[in-house]
Amino acid sequence: MPRTLRAALSALVCLGGLAAGAAPVSAADTYPNRAVHWINGFAPGGPVDTTARIMGQWLSDHFGQQFVIENRTGSGGNIAAAAAINATADGYTLLFVGANNPISASLYKKLPFDFLRDTVPVASIMQLPNMLVVANDVPAKTVREFIDYCRANPGKVFFASSGNGTSVHLDAELFKAMTQCEMVHVPYRGSALAYPDVISNKVQLIFDNLPGALEQSRGGTVRALGVTSPQRWPGVSEVPAIAETVPGYEALGFYGICAPKGTPPEVVDILNKAVAEALQDPKLLARLAQFGGLPRPMSPSEFGKFLADETEKWRKVVQFAGVSVD
Repeated sequence: MPRTLRAALSALVCLGGLAAGAAPVSAADTYPNRAVHWINGFAPGGPVDTTARIMGQWLSDHFGQQFVIENRTGSGGNIAAAAAINATADGYTLLFVGANNPISASLYKKLPFDFLRDTVPVASIMQLPNMLVVANDVPAKTVREFIDYCRANPGKVFFASSGNGTSVHLDAELFKAMTQCEMVHVPYRGSALAYPDVISNKVQLIFDNLPGALEQSRGGTVRALGVTSPQRWPGVSEVPAIAETVPGYEALGFYGICAPKGTPPEVVDILNKAVAEALQDPKLLARLAQFGGLPRPMSPSEFGKFLADETEKWRKVVQFAGVSVD
């Protein structure tokens, strides 16, 4: 064998040995090395979208890679969920989750996916109630007065929601069931799109996510009557809990992150730790606090149990309220 060929082969053998001995590069060593797409099932400008963009910007700054918020509205957030679930499970597609996801598991009878089975929990971000706000032209100034108003006008009171199957929808359905108020549901493609009709009294009320409801009520365009937490909520303690008038009424919302089933555990761990760090950042907490949210960090396993518990809770509420979208 010619000396030059022998030398070349020896060099290749040495390189192969080095490669074989080198530790494999894992996802944790490189994640994220490109933009991450975070799918949000609600319209731009609404409270869910605003929260996602605040957290997305923090994560973008933290990792040095863009976390791009994609709004895919419709079907109570199920279009977004399906898009995320069907994406490649590599950590570069995430889903912004909220109370609508556990609700949809029982509200929709023919979903093409099983949310708990087909996603992995990544991180819990925050918890917050919804708020019952009414048009200024509605004469009721309290929850009790509003119940009396509804009972005096059966079928003539209309409530807006951010879409079928959202917490904004089902909180009102629970209220209907527990107070025997006859109200008519008017769904919109996001809370922000509903407010012009609430303000003008075309629809009389909305059980909106706290960020949007706070902005509108503090601006004087609508009147706040109550929050859906079991007690008054920090930062808005001047607004009574609905439970003060309707004992046992409770509907706390939440925001978090899930990913498609099969997403590498090390990627989930990276994201979970980053969110936990974000929720200790005073500047980020101040931005979330102005919308009334309280941070609620959890491990992936804790968040998974929370999602399972919420799914069972809302299954009972759906049965109790007797609602279905299909």
